[in-house]
Amino acid sequence: MEEKIKCPKCGELISIDSVLSHQIEERIKKEVEVGQKMKEKALEQKSKELDKQATEIAANKEKIDLLVAEKVAGQLTAEKIKLFKEAKVEAEKEQNAKTALLEEQLKSKDEKLALATKNEVELRKEKMKLDEEKRTFELDKMRQLEEAKKTIIEDATKQAEEAQKYVIAQLNKKLTDAISAKDELARKLEQGSQQTQGEVLELELEELLKAEFPQDEVVPVPKGVTGADIIQKVIDRSGRCCGQIVWESKKTKAWSEGWVQKLKDDQRAIKADLAVIVSVTLPEGVAGFAFRNGVWICDVKMIIALAMSLRMNLEAITRERAMSVGKNEKMEVLYSYLTGIEFKQRVEAIVEAFSSMDEGLKKERLAYEKIWSEREQQLKKVMKNTIGMYGDLSGLVALPQIKTLELPDGGNK
Repeated sequence: MEEKIKCPKCGELISIDSVLSHQIEERIKKEVEVGQKMKEKALEQKSKELDKQATEIAANKEKIDLLVAEKVAGQLTAEKIKLFKEAKVEAEKEQNAKTALLEEQLKSKDEKLALATKNEVELRKEKMKLDEEKRTFELDKMRQLEEAKKTIIEDATKQAEEAQKYVIAQLNKKLTDAISAKDELARKLEQGSQQTQGEVLELELEELLKAEFPQDEVVPVPKGVTGADIIQKVIDRSGRCCGQIVWESKKTKAWSEGWVQKLKDDQRAIKADLAVIVSVTLPEGVAGFAFRNGVWICDVKMIIALAMSLRMNLEAITRERAMSVGKNEKMEVLYSYLTGIEFKQRVEAIVEAFSSMDEGLKKERLAYEKIWSEREQQLKKVMKNTIGMYGDLSGLVALPQIKTLELPDGGNK
């Protein structure tokens, strides 16, 4: 049973065992703490001693490392010297072996080179001999070919001369007759009347207009009938008659102002819209074409250009008439326009443009004809030389037949 005592201060009952236990616990705790502190001090002292010993050991280790390094370096140096000497001896032995082998190989190569040089000299001698024989053979063949070619050419020339003598005589006779006929014709033409020359120009004008404007009606005025030479009825694409152009051709050495008035009278009689005089000789101060007293005057070279411009204006006027049927005022305006300076200037501008284009086309045609002629001559030259070479070789060797260079079956008979 626990024994309890009363606390003098608070009067509470306290167990004696608990008090004793607490006191014993406190005492043991203090003893343990004191022992712990003593152990900690001992451990701290021992740690300091260990640190001091570690420092001394590290210092001793550095000294030992230095001594070991010195000893190792000395040993390495000795080993290096020993190995260098051994390697040197081995290298000398190997170098001597290589030198001996190279000397042996060089000696073998020298022997082979001498043999190859000897063989090359022999081959070159053989090649020179063969080249000389080849040149001699080719020269002999060329001489034989030249002699054979010369013989063939002489024979062919003789045969051609004999075969062509009659043909040449005939050609000379025909040429002489043609020259005589040409001279006679030229003399007759020079002596021909102005009327005949005018008729020729009239026919040329008619054919030119028909060829250039096939849709129009180009009608010559019959001989003996008073009037111009040709009447051109302008027909547009729709088949509508746009008006008439009366043409008068003149091929004389002098110009006559009376032609203008006469053609104006013929124009009124025929009721033509426009009148044109085509003359070889133009009035003084006129170059190409001009509009004088209601009549157009032009050179032979300007026929097509002037005709095209006049047709264009007649077609335009016809269109205007179709749009203004019954309007006399506009008809008067159109008439004034046809006889005015503006219409003349427009026609002149159109004719000049056509003339410039015609000149350009003529220049281009001449240039191309020149080029074509040069190329034709070159082709003829190539063909002639090729055929000649084929003939030369055919006389020497049997060549394949070319049909285009052989006579037909009828020519061999």
